[in-house]
Amino acid sequence: MKDADHTRLSADEWDEKMHPRPEENGFDRVVEAAISRRGFLGGVLAFGSGAAAMGTGAALLSGTSAQAQAASRFAFAPIAIQTDNTVHVPEGYNWDVLVRWGDPIFPDAPEFDHDTGGAAGSADRVFGENTDGMESFQIGSRQLLAINHEYTNPEVNLPHTEDGTPTGLEDVRKLQNLQGVAVIEVAEDTDGWRVVKDSPLNRRITHLTPMTIAGPAAGHELMQTEADPTGTESLGTFNNCGSGKTPWGTYLTCEENFNGYFGATGPIEAGEAVTAGYERYGIGPDGWDYDYHKWDARFDVSKNPNEPHRAGWVVEINPADPDSTPVKHTGLGRFKHENAEAVLAPDGRVVVYMGDDERGEFLYRFVSNGTYTPGGPTEGLLDDGTLSVAKFNDDQSGEWLALTPETTGMGSLAEILIFARQAGSAVGATTMDRPEWIAANPHAVEAYCCLTNNKNRGVKPNAGGDETPVNGPNPRETNNYGQIVRWRPENDNHADDRFTWDLYVMAGNPEVYNNVYGGSDNVTAGNMFNSPDGMAFDSAGLVWIQTDGDDSNEGEFEGMGNNQMLAGDSVTGEIARFLTGPKGSEVTGLTWSTDRRTMFVGIQHPDAPFPDGEGKLPRSAIVAVKRDDGAPLG
Repeated sequence: MKDADHTRLSADEWDEKMHPRPEENGFDRVVEAAISRRGFLGGVLAFGSGAAAMGTGAALLSGTSAQAQAASRFAFAPIAIQTDNTVHVPEGYNWDVLVRWGDPIFPDAPEFDHDTGGAAGSADRVFGENTDGMESFQIGSRQLLAINHEYTNPEVNLPHTEDGTPTGLEDVRKLQNLQGVAVIEVAEDTDGWRVVKDSPLNRRITHLTPMTIAGPAAGHELMQTEADPTGTESLGTFNNCGSGKTPWGTYLTCEENFNGYFGATGPIEAGEAVTAGYERYGIGPDGWDYDYHKWDARFDVSKNPNEPHRAGWVVEINPADPDSTPVKHTGLGRFKHENAEAVLAPDGRVVVYMGDDERGEFLYRFVSNGTYTPGGPTEGLLDDGTLSVAKFNDDQSGEWLALTPETTGMGSLAEILIFARQAGSAVGATTMDRPEWIAANPHAVEAYCCLTNNKNRGVKPNAGGDETPVNGPNPRETNNYGQIVRWRPENDNHADDRFTWDLYVMAGNPEVYNNVYGGSDNVTAGNMFNSPDGMAFDSAGLVWIQTDGDDSNEGEFEGMGNNQMLAGDSVTGEIARFLTGPKGSEVTGLTWSTDRRTMFVGIQHPDAPFPDGEGKLPRSAIVAVKRDDGAPLG
């Protein structure tokens, strides 16, 4: 979104502009006055599987004492913050660019042109813009990466325009084709990693790629359009943020801030349910600055009011078959998906954890009715099941509340899934501080969720009118730092409806604050950060945390530097900084090569001159990180 001075607003800033917070804040000083930093954390934080003081009265193990009792499992010396325009890794490690926006991924695609930002006609033949979630796949002898392209930066991608505003359909088509997903084969030789441009498995999936709509909402009247009266086929996947991987080896890409692609050129005439949905999901007449609706009628809600209902889903892609049609799974609900973390229950049912990345929205879980058998059929496993939302209690217990016509009072399962946010409000789910990536520990039955930040906590309700008071997993009002919540399902079963929870870490600045805003005890002057966003576990059980926050290095963020990636020990609570990104960038997306000797990391929306040098356009990129001695690092 561009303001009057043509400066791009983030999704959060755009939401704040549309729904401004009040000038007066009745909750000012409440947390700081009532809760000391150490006194609060002693009652909420527990580190390590043995510190299960979930309201039981058992002694808590602080991060500091745990670290004193156990040697670090990190195979690197933590690095300092940085404020420059490049990537930094520890001594004994190295990095190189694998692929960047505009690089050809097919033999017939041209090399990138910094003057034009790449030709519009080849935008679907090159590596897309703003990398995010990614997963690796071994298909026979071939190694593939599936990588999201979340959004574009029109002022960079359309340098021929005055301010990035599309001037016609050709500009819109270029933006549409630079987003979506890339599936690329990669290989390593003596010169490092490269894209195999002539691989038969390479593929680009864009805003124009045919999709199948599956599950309970497929065919519903709210999914039907003039172009698709069946409500079972759509075009494109949008604002692909986080990712996931199914037990059967397919890729899950998640549609997040889809609302910004829609606008209206005339009066919006829609029914009560649709109008209410527009309000809850942030769909209005102006859209963002993509201006799709002015040149492509599909995105004009005054002409196609149901089109937004066909976005906001989790999409399954088969990387082994470039001719396969991606599937939008309505059983997983419609909201601003961050990622989709799939695990198996002991009885073989598929469990998918998902966060809705907006202030005051909810944490979701899907449990399949059917069971997965290796090599067996998988149809319906991501649609036939129960979608639930999380309720966190202040005594560190919690439960999953099923979203059904009986529990929500809504008319049908299809309507519940299309308007999952309203369903979550109806059952009293806990409002959260922007649930982003979720990761399940491969060595323990527990899951973690990055709650990146929420400046509206304790200030105003969410878009549905749900109050957002300070609560257990979201313990700070005007929360600009974020935290990571961890839960353990009862009976070591991710399909169980009850769980216990704690906070793995509360980000903060102990150099500025000596209270709850200073963070938890495992946050120090040497590892502090803000806005945890991306997250993944490695094979050793270390949790890798990526940030997307304020990199001004000023005021309450002084000493935090650029966005970064840190390693966390799930047992001791120890956290150490491993990588820093270039100025202006978000560090997001993480996966490993099959032999675990290379870590692939995403660098999104960097400032110039990354990675090509002075006078060149800034380009999002995937970097390959290795140890100098070639040993595994994940």
